[in-house]
Amino acid sequence: MRLPPISARQAKKYLRYGAVYLLLSVVAYFMLFPFLFMFFTSLKAPKDVFNYPPRLLPYEQQTIEVQGEPRDLYYLRIDGREKPFALVEKGIHVGTFIDPTTPSRQAARVMEGVQESGEMIEIDGTAMPLYNIELDGQVVPMILQSRSTLGRFIDPENLRVQELQNVRLSKPVESITAHPENYGEVLALQNLSRSLTNTILVTILVVVGTVVTSVLGGYAFARLQFPGRDKIFLMYLGTLMIPFVVLIIPMYQLMVLMGWANTMAALIIPWIFSAYGTFLMRQFFLSIPKELEEAALIDGASRLTILWRIIVPISMPAIATQATFTFLYAWNSFFWPLVIINTGNTNNHVLTLALNVLQGRAAESPNLVMAGAAIAVLPPMLIFIFAQRYFVEGVATTGLKG
Repeated sequence: MRLPPISARQAKKYLRYGAVYLLLSVVAYFMLFPFLFMFFTSLKAPKDVFNYPPRLLPYEQQTIEVQGEPRDLYYLRIDGREKPFALVEKGIHVGTFIDPTTPSRQAARVMEGVQESGEMIEIDGTAMPLYNIELDGQVVPMILQSRSTLGRFIDPENLRVQELQNVRLSKPVESITAHPENYGEVLALQNLSRSLTNTILVTILVVVGTVVTSVLGGYAFARLQFPGRDKIFLMYLGTLMIPFVVLIIPMYQLMVLMGWANTMAALIIPWIFSAYGTFLMRQFFLSIPKELEEAALIDGASRLTILWRIIVPISMPAIATQATFTFLYAWNSFFWPLVIINTGNTNNHVLTLALNVLQGRAAESPNLVMAGAAIAVLPPMLIFIFAQRYFVEGVATTGLKG
């Protein structure tokens, strides 16, 4: 089947679309790269984290069992090609010796098998000892030119083949290997599992409480008629203009007065009332036709029945938006828990506090710190992805009526 020719206009259109998708892909890559780096680092071994140059994917050095013991594999260049060798011994001191009478004659020997001749020779005004080096079937007195520390490698296929080479300069045999056990280890460290449970509990209660109070308050301001309704709503809405830093000391004193300091109640109850949530629900309720409520009232339905059976099902996009905002705030809250919860009271720590302590105690293990960060970041990301449709719909329909 012969395809129809592409016109110049269509070609320009495809090129324009291709350029746009390419630009968006590049931007998306730079946006997602920190999250990808965090996730893959959380799956790395501690040794791989400090590898230079840094790599995105988790790698681990391959090993092979030699004479009943696991040995690390390295690539050695033999006869012009790379071949994997097993490292069986480190810290072998090797010296490079030179014949003072014939500088072109050199030899490398393991220092443990070399003996001094007891004689000295003066070179450029410096007295240097002579060593007895066996070379070409005869013992030649030589001086030590340089010294290095090498490793002993053997061919896994032929154990009689051995090579000496610098371990640091050798290329390890590696493969992509993940370590999901890092997550289990970080949960057991610093009582992080308890902090995760506390965070889930606090987040759920705050989200449910905020949605309930916002729905009730928004419906009252949108549909009920009572003296001073609009003025009270404006005053309530005006509290959004008060910076949180101004409220910290009064809120802390109130929590101490009520005996809630250093308890979970201080993380939940003050945050189940939201002026923003009430405003969001009120604006959405104003967009719902009053005829639906009037018909229900004629049929004998109460206000609570109307709210639960009619208003709430229609308002699911706005409720999902409010729940998403509240979830993100409650899950990531750090400053208020830091103020109200004692650092030593790990039983009441939330995830952000535990990660702050973990960052200091596990500084030598960035893979564990990244695993803890992934535990804190992934749930809000998943919640936002799954609730994105309701979130966009709620934002688009909120505020159409005032």
